[in-house]
Formats: sequence, structure tokens, C-alpha cells
Amino acid sequence: MAELTALESLIEMGFPRGRAEKALALTGNQGIEAAMDWLMEHEDDPDVDEPLAAPLGHILGREPTPSEQGGPEGTGPAAGEGKPILSEEERQEQTKRMLELVAQKQREREEREEREALERERQRRRQGQELSAARQRLQEDEMRRAAEERRREKAEELAARQRVREKIERDKAERAKKVRLPDGTSLTQTFRAREQLAAVRLYVELHRGEEPGGCQDPVQLLSGFPRRAFSEADMERPLQELGLVPSAVLIVAKKCPS
Repeated sequence: MAELTALESLIEMGFPRGRAEKALALTGNQGIEAAMDWLMEHEDDPDVDEPLAAPLGHILGREPTPSEQGGPEGTGPAAGEGKPILSEEERQEQTKRMLELVAQKQREREEREEREALERERQRRRQGQELSAARQRLQEDEMRRAAEERRREKAEELAARQRVREKIERDKAERAKKVRLPDGTSLTQTFRAREQLAAVRLYVELHRGEEPGGCQDPVQLLSGFPRRAFSEADMERPLQELGLVPSAVLIVAKKCPS
């Protein structure tokens, strides 16, 4: 039984002539199956119907027709000369085989696309799982940072409270003065920073107790460190000016007769 050419078979199966010629040319004229593979692979290409630059007749392995050569009409071999003519039954049988081949190629393509779709779905799920895990890690990091921030704020609040307490204590100490008496006992009293030293001496004289014989000798106030004996002129000066703020220890001694 005579066979159709590859180009005729592709046209018989419904492919446009230009697209069929292009498929055969680009697959090296290796047969209908290779051309069909190319056609199915590139059927959605935007330039699939654009003609090739080189003459298709030479690429397809056939001599150019008289119309392609531009020769006078009727010159060259007669159309169909040397080519067997197929009967209707032979043409139908060959078309049937070609359609079966097309159906097989279509099934193979659908199976391949199904496998690719399954692979894309697996990748999508895997990426979704990775994204979910990344979001979980991000939430955990944010929660950890928030907890650290709360701990830091709490520590700063405690430190601020401690500073306030220390300031209160310093303020209290700023007004406190301790006086050591000659008999070893001590008096503690709070004075304002701007009070004169004479107020401290007066307080000592009023609270030092009775001496043997019932007499009260004049007293002199001294600081322990640095060692200093305060004069009568110092009695008129405020405690702050004498360096006795925020706190100080004064020693009481009997004043020597001048």
C-alpha cells in the first residue's frame, strides 16, 4: 500500500500546512512522529505559525516546485509524477493510523501534564508547610522578644523605685546630724541644711545631761574627718556651707578657757 508523505499525513490529520512544514524542518525531517512531538510541544507558542526564513523545499529534503522556482507554468515534472495514487480505502486506513498516533501522543501529553501537575501540587504543599513553619518561628521570636521587653521594663521599674527610695534616704540623711558627747554617748537629730551651727550647739547643751556638781561647762564642736574645731564665727554659718550636709558626725568637747 502506498504511503502518504509526512507532510501530507500531517495535513490529513488537520494540521495547517505551514505549521506542518515548519515542524518537519525544525526536527530535521526525521519523520512524522518527531514532527508531531514538536507540534504538540509548541502548539501554544505565539510564533508557531510564523514561516521559516530559509526555503522550506530544500529544508524538507524535496526539490522546489515550479511555482517556488518561479519558472514558467507547466515546466518541470508533472504534478504527482512518479508518486503512487492512494485509493480511498488506503487513504482512510493511513489516516486512521495517524489519528491513533495523534491520540497516543495526546494521552502521553496528558499523562505528562498530570504528573507535572501532581509535582507542582507537592511543591505547593511543601512550600506551604515551610511558610507555615516560618510563620510559627516568627511568632515564637516575637513572643520571646515581647517577654524579654516585659522583663526589661519590669527591671527598669524596680530600678527606678530603688532610686526613689535611695533618694528619700539621702534626703533624710541630709537633715540628720549625729553628735558624740564627752562621756561616749551620742545624740542624733535632724536639722535643716540652712540652719546655723549654733542650733546644733544649743541642742547639745540642752540634751547633754547634768554634769557632776550641777554645772555646765561651755562646749566646743569638732568634726572627726577631716579634723576641725569650729570657731565662734562658724556658729553663724549654715550647716550646708560648713560641709556638714548631707550628714555628719560632730564631737563635743569641753571648751578650754581662753
